[in-house]
Amino acid sequence: MKKLHFILASSLVFTLLFYKEDLGLNWAIFGIVQIGLICYFFQEKFTSRMHLLLVVASVLSCFAFAWYGDFPSFCAMSLSIIFLQFKTHEPKLKLLQAFPLVLFNGITSLGLIFMFSQYLPKRRINNGFIKKLIAYFVIPLLFLGLFLVVYSFASDHFLSLFTGYYLDIDVWQAIVISALGFFISFTFWNYWIPEICYEKNSLLDNDFDEVDKIQNKNSFSFLDIDFERRSGEITFFLLNALLLVFIVTYNYEQFFEVVKKSNLSSDTHERVNAVILSIIMAVGVILFYFKGGFNFDEKAIYLKKLAKIWIVLNGILILSTIIKNTEYISFYGLTYKRLGVYAFLILAIIGLIISYLKITKQKTNAFLFNQMMWGFFGTILLCSFVNWGNLITNYNIAVNKGVEENFLRNLNFNHKAYYDYFKVHAEYMQGKENLPEESFLSKSLYYEFLDSKNE
Repeated sequence: MKKLHFILASSLVFTLLFYKEDLGLNWAIFGIVQIGLICYFFQEKFTSRMHLLLVVASVLSCFAFAWYGDFPSFCAMSLSIIFLQFKTHEPKLKLLQAFPLVLFNGITSLGLIFMFSQYLPKRRINNGFIKKLIAYFVIPLLFLGLFLVVYSFASDHFLSLFTGYYLDIDVWQAIVISALGFFISFTFWNYWIPEICYEKNSLLDNDFDEVDKIQNKNSFSFLDIDFERRSGEITFFLLNALLLVFIVTYNYEQFFEVVKKSNLSSDTHERVNAVILSIIMAVGVILFYFKGGFNFDEKAIYLKKLAKIWIVLNGILILSTIIKNTEYISFYGLTYKRLGVYAFLILAIIGLIISYLKITKQKTNAFLFNQMMWGFFGTILLCSFVNWGNLITNYNIAVNKGVEENFLRNLNFNHKAYYDYFKVHAEYMQGKENLPEESFLSKSLYYEFLDSKNE
């Protein structure tokens, strides 16, 4: 199949799935179709285990969206399919480039659509083609139309076979859906990668080349390497001392100082935000001093040791914050935001571990971003599989914290647990009998398997 065939086939599928439909199963089916096209027509390009993992992740995320139909599962599905497409057709490019290229092509496709030579097949119309067109289609249809008119005048019943019909088509919606489907399909199958992406791809390598290993360039023109190395050692020594004092005072305030319960929420939020900002700055400092030759500088022994101590101390700070967030949850119960704090802190730990590996294995700064991209993707993927609303509801009910009816009512996908606890009217179950009538393509499977009949 040629590029145009993929675009037209995907556009047709999109139009059939979304015409007069809300967002639901149709997105998951559309995603499965794209995965199927990639796997069937480009299977010879599946040369690594990563392709298999991306196929599995894409299919599972499609099922997750089919079940829940929420934003996390949509993000997981979109990222999985985009990564699979990108890695299949551009295996040499770093996956980190997929993010800016998606935004870039989302804009440029508005103009590339009109560059027909890029995706329309070039065909020459010869005399044989014209003869076949006239002989096989034009002449037969012409005679068929003439006799149809004659027979229609002779018989009213014959005429009624071809009249009295009308198509119930929302022309405006059909045009909009078809145009949107064509735009999405065109961007997905006919994306453009600027030449600079290939030229600068080496900057995203995980390992240094031989030249960088030998050269040890200074960051500032007015400081030579020895002064900069000493500056880094002093900086990390002072930062370690400062962080050690901060950890002591931070933990004293959290676990030993009496805090009013009314101030617990605001204090916890402020401290968590400060810790997250501190970790980001800490990683930034490491990237600044270990961006090049210092990774291979034999004289930078103390600099590396101090940097590793700095990483360990930041890890202790994160663990303290996790404990504090757990204590906060024990007072007030679970919420989406409090679970989000865990997610951010876990990602911060992953970032510190990758930073430690970067120093010990002498990797580039791009190594950190490449690996963190996978950590972020994995987090989104896992979040799409878990029913967090039901988890929050069951936990809060079990510990008798945060069980306000209005709060639990606004959580997603917790209908049975909510009903069993409050014994409210069954209309909250929002099952098949209580939801507005929707076609199958507009539904989420969660509600289809939800039992709305309660005793």
